[in-house]
Amino acid sequence: MIDLSRIVKAYDVRGTVPDQLNEPVAEALGRAFVQTLRSRGEFAEKIVTAHDMRASGPALATAFANGARAEGADVLEAGLGSTDLLYYASGVLDLPGAMFTASHNPAQYNGIKLCKQGAKPVGQDTGLTEIRERAQQILDSGARVPEGELKGGLEQYSLLERYATHLLKLVDLSDIRPLTVVVDAGNGMGGYTVPAVLGSGLPLTIIPLYFELDGTFPNHEANPLEPANLVDLQAKVRATGADIGLAFDGDADRCFVVDERGEAVSPSVITAMVAVRELAKDPGATIIHNLITSKVVPEIVREHGGEPVRTRVGHSFIKAEMARTGAVFGGEHSAHYYFRDFWGADTGMLAALHTLALLGGQPAPLSALAKDYERYAASGEINSTVPDTAAKMAEVEQAFPVEIDRLDGITLSFPDGSWANVRPSNTEPLLRLNVEAPTAERMAALRDEMLAVIRR
Repeated sequence: MIDLSRIVKAYDVRGTVPDQLNEPVAEALGRAFVQTLRSRGEFAEKIVTAHDMRASGPALATAFANGARAEGADVLEAGLGSTDLLYYASGVLDLPGAMFTASHNPAQYNGIKLCKQGAKPVGQDTGLTEIRERAQQILDSGARVPEGELKGGLEQYSLLERYATHLLKLVDLSDIRPLTVVVDAGNGMGGYTVPAVLGSGLPLTIIPLYFELDGTFPNHEANPLEPANLVDLQAKVRATGADIGLAFDGDADRCFVVDERGEAVSPSVITAMVAVRELAKDPGATIIHNLITSKVVPEIVREHGGEPVRTRVGHSFIKAEMARTGAVFGGEHSAHYYFRDFWGADTGMLAALHTLALLGGQPAPLSALAKDYERYAASGEINSTVPDTAAKMAEVEQAFPVEIDRLDGITLSFPDGSWANVRPSNTEPLLRLNVEAPTAERMAALRDEMLAVIRR
């Protein structure tokens, strides 16, 4: 018997196919999704679905659709798409949505990201727990829906062209200087969406890397957060003399940036850069950042007259704060970027367009632009396996008697301006460490001191 508590995570569904996630599971989740939305008074007469390039995606999406149709909901199948294309569909059509993807996870995985009308997130506290419980009951009953008993209708509808047109209305690239751009799609959905958005009529020369859609990821994992997966992009940028490199993850909702030297530009720097552009359009606006982005983000936001708001790590928290505050933009260390103009949802493609517009709107190279935003040295996220995360965090507190904030795990603030965050994983016996300091030497020393406590 499949235990859904093992695959229904804090923000989405994620599991191995077919032992954890298969067609009966997807069908049960489709039924439970519609049931839950209706029980909460949230319209569910029609939903929209999309799937990435993984081989299991079409069958899982069809099974989910059958579950939704068994409950009387009509289903609009967008077919192949990136996660932000699904959010676009949910937003522009004002429909709940389901995206079938495991993002950057290895080939044996698949998953489902759910949203309500207008791309509003579905997480543990906003319906996902109820969906899991209802789906578990359906699964345990062993009941399947006969094909002839599907009450809702089914329609196929491609949204790629409309998605591209919408993004290009938000950021005008027509007057920028010519740029050579290397794009590493990692055999993920960037290979589908990049040609539609950046492929014609713009002063861009696109050099593609791994645009072939292949859910087995034959070249490297589609996770640009890992430095090893940026190596090919960095080498290609240097070899071609390109102005910039872009790397997308598997479902293309995250975008990483490499400068003309082949050096990675941190997502905190990109967050600060885009924040400045958004504040120029909307002076005094609110900008969201999570608590492990660099201190440069709130500093830059304040310097440009904006209001920074700090939140927990995770898209459901960012999106909730976007809605609560009316924020114009939000960014995370993981290269998720959220836009009020995009229903508060995250889109790597729109962040890429802003970066290209900034670079192409002036003569300096990207490395020179980024330097103005690089004020601190950061460790990046370091994971450690520990048997008892709560006990270990208490041990860290005792070892470092400084000011502590408990918004998400524990954040320790040191007198010299350094800080460190230690927080537990939602799904594994891991502690995640992030350290930032005024200098690389201080960062390395503090990082090593904290790891010595965490790992002893």
